Amino acid sequence: MWERFQTLDGIQVGRLSPLPQRSGKAAAHAFATSTPVRLHFLRQPAGVHRARRRCRRRCRGDRRGTPVRRIARGVRGDPTGPLRADVPRPRPLHPRGRPPAGGAHGHRASRRDHGRSGPPRRGAGPADHQPRAQPQQPRRPGRHDHPHDRGRDVLRPVPRPRHDLRHGLAAGHPHDAGVVAEQPYPSFDLDTVYGGGPVASPSFYEPDRTKLRIESGGLFEDVPRQSNGTAIISDPRNDENAIISGFQSAFILAHNRIVDQLRGQGVPANQQFAQARRILTWHYHWIILKEFLPTIVGQPMVNTVLSGGRRWFRPDPSPAFIPVEFQIAYRFGHSMIRPSYRLNLAGNPDGTAFFGFIFDPAGEGQADPVDLRGGARARRRFVGWQTFFDFGGAQTTNVRPNKRIDTRISTPLFNLPLGAIASGDPPTSLATRNLLRTMTWGVPAGQLIAQRMGYPVLHLQELAGYGVALENHTPLWYYVLAEAERMTNGVTLGPCGGRIIAEVFIGLLQLDPAGYLRVQPNWTPTLPAATPGTFKMTDLLRWARVDPASRGQ
Repeated sequence: MWERFQTLDGIQVGRLSPLPQRSGKAAAHAFATSTPVRLHFLRQPAGVHRARRRCRRRCRGDRRGTPVRRIARGVRGDPTGPLRADVPRPRPLHPRGRPPAGGAHGHRASRRDHGRSGPPRRGAGPADHQPRAQPQQPRRPGRHDHPHDRGRDVLRPVPRPRHDLRHGLAAGHPHDAGVVAEQPYPSFDLDTVYGGGPVASPSFYEPDRTKLRIESGGLFEDVPRQSNGTAIISDPRNDENAIISGFQSAFILAHNRIVDQLRGQGVPANQQFAQARRILTWHYHWIILKEFLPTIVGQPMVNTVLSGGRRWFRPDPSPAFIPVEFQIAYRFGHSMIRPSYRLNLAGNPDGTAFFGFIFDPAGEGQADPVDLRGGARARRRFVGWQTFFDFGGAQTTNVRPNKRIDTRISTPLFNLPLGAIASGDPPTSLATRNLLRTMTWGVPAGQLIAQRMGYPVLHLQELAGYGVALENHTPLWYYVLAEAERMTNGVTLGPCGGRIIAEVFIGLLQLDPAGYLRVQPNWTPTLPAATPGTFKMTDLLRWARVDPASRGQ
């Protein structure tokens, strides 16, 4: 039996492999172990619907899976970053131990178990150690350090919307991507900064309906907040931690300074907002294409897609969409997150640096949390960007590398606070949530996508212990991480993951009717830059006046 579906190139084709007509347990198992390379279903045979219902009924009896004791191959503390040697380090996702219960529900159980954290390696120290202050001596680079600065693991442009967050779908329970409408049009239009504009979202704007609202955290900028700390911004996820909130503030300040520039040039008041938004958005697009993408997929991959065209993501002439494969693969950035960060160099009341775990249960309910969670305002909760980006000169000694892309996830991400989860529901392990999402959307195995794209196929024997063929039918998220780890040493994404990310990013930029690639392909940045004719994230931070020099740090 062959069914029709929409592939990355937007055309109607058949499955990569036929799905035979089966019934009962065989049909459920076939559905759980074989998924098509697809994005949005256009039509599904009745037999597939029956298999889905049987699989769902069989899975209800074991939602949690069988616990497995894990022996993680962790490493000792970050040798270059501002962490103790015994701070818990990133842990591998795969276990060593007996597999969870088999059967048709074994796939959901295995993915829940696969996403659980294991105990630290012997000698790594307990999980409740706090980060220490600024190290006194420079440290040698470690094998998990990325050659680029840390800004790449926190600056990750996200085209909206995200289906599973907007529609409250249950993780791990199959849903058809085709029944979820794409609203609004997905693009990098900074709608998380601008909302619906001054008319539709007046609470984000000053009374002049041109500048965006910005407030003070006591020492430096902060997003506008309600009395309970809730950010008054378009997307609450942009305040899930202090670093992301800092980016939001920087873009607000950059927009407002562009408005001042336009007013100084005599631009009519009724044109100032539209022009300022276009200028900032186009510079944002430039950063994505010229700085961000080459860092995560490699410049050769960017050049290949730009020169040879998009082979797989080809929605035009239909409206652009966000492929479900992209939604899963783009979560590779979770593996680059450190357990803790130095938020700034001198934010504490005694003038010392403010360090914190990205999430720490001890910060729950605190007015000024000990961790870096969002939703709070205090004098020390500002971002010193010299830790995350290299501003050159004397500031180079302050920058820290981010973590390589691999199959190890930082410990705090296995126990997210419910406030950081859009639905407010468990599971709280970010890894588990990512793995279950592949079942929610029926995303094909990484091996199937790599084979279809013509790239080398990996067989991950560390997953064989589950007994459900995960080593040959690996969830796409884990496959992308393993591919990067094994094929590029974690410096960039591998060929399969990199191609998915590059084509969707470049495709959305090319298809944006208001973007510079469509409107004015030969455009070059107009805002000041350290190197004329270019524009980097450090240039945007300088323009927003949140850089170290502007702050006198």
